[in-house]
Amino acid sequence: MNILRHRLLGLPALALLIAAVGCTSSDAHPSAAVPSPGTKVAKLCRNLDEVLPRKVGGQGRNDPEPRSALTAGWGSPAIILRCGVERPAEMSDPDADGVEVNGVGWLLQKENDGSFRFTTTLRQAYVEVTIPKARTAGGAGPLVDVAPAVKKAIPEGIAS
Repeated sequence: MNILRHRLLGLPALALLIAAVGCTSSDAHPSAAVPSPGTKVAKLCRNLDEVLPRKVGGQGRNDPEPRSALTAGWGSPAIILRCGVERPAEMSDPDADGVEVNGVGWLLQKENDGSFRFTTTLRQAYVEVTIPKARTAGGAGPLVDVAPAVKKAIPEGIAS
């Protein structure tokens, strides 16, 4: 009878262990640093937030923590958008890689971890989209979904 009590007492601990193992980091909300642009750019970014698509690359919204109108996410691992980021130094490099997707220019940066970072060019606010390595097989495909919103909300020009 004493053995039975030990087994029953052990069941809640086992259930907690199984629950903890079942919750992986991919189940959690992603995180992203929130940019801190000036007032004009922040307003443009809030406008962008209002017109962002519900799905990118076939993935539903999964906004990063902390919540902000300056960041958005889709899927898990998440494709992350940050609006109002600083101008990347690589934009000064004439040999930097770039792409144009649906009328929006993007600087392409391949990161050491295999992910891609795209940052808008010639827009009044810099918008960065990071595609994690697990989602790079589609290349710049997610930008097809994001570009119309950027084009609508962030006017052409030079970010200040």
